[in-house]
Amino acid sequence: MATRDTAWSAGTPCWADLGADVDKAREFYSALFGWEVEQLEPVEMGYWSAKLGGRNVVGLGVQQDTSQPPSWTTYLATADVEATAAKVVNAGGQILVEPTHVMGQGSMAIALDPSGAVFGLWQAGEHTGFQIATEPGAVAWSENMSHDFEGNKKFYAEVFGFAYDDLSSGDFQYSAASLGGEAVAGIGGAFPEAPSSWVTYFSVEDTDEAVARIAELGGHVILPPSDSPYGRSALVSDDQGTVFAVIAN
Repeated sequence: MATRDTAWSAGTPCWADLGADVDKAREFYSALFGWEVEQLEPVEMGYWSAKLGGRNVVGLGVQQDTSQPPSWTTYLATADVEATAAKVVNAGGQILVEPTHVMGQGSMAIALDPSGAVFGLWQAGEHTGFQIATEPGAVAWSENMSHDFEGNKKFYAEVFGFAYDDLSSGDFQYSAASLGGEAVAGIGGAFPEAPSSWVTYFSVEDTDEAVARIAELGGHVILPPSDSPYGRSALVSDDQGTVFAVIAN
């Protein structure tokens, strides 16, 4: 288990939130992971914090664009959101939501990488991001799956300074992205039928049991449980069709 109460290093996945029907999401994920979910003030903001043992795990928010499917958004840490947003544009990405201050909690922006994956930028204020990780029910890993593997590696290296350890094999393209010699995220080639996206992995005690529970709660299995050197994982969706992954290390 990892706990943290200070800002995450720039370039590290530091937060994730879900834009969806919050009532349904709260019921589904609390039943699956045991989250305690509380609405943040002001109520008009439409944002909830999911916690384990009183520590921030992820956020839940009202879906802003109902023409798009519900989705998890991965936020990468930055010490200067305006400067990083400029780097995103210079490297060939787009800024969808300009840098915005969030009531003393921090500053955020929403970006699109050149392959079409949405991600967020977060400059910590009072809210530093994940306060618990790699614990059952908390985020364990984040990875960018794209249709331009080499192009996205170049993009994220230019914006965040990632170095890469290539783990590709055969037709499978994948690299561990590292900062200061420590792996912080993954970048891989997306399946032809899947959109480019950032995928959020949640830690579980038993992947097969978690997948069975997801089905009981109305979710679906996209890729069934399989083993790797890093754990047993499965790609799934919740009862609103939101894609995520579970992994037992």
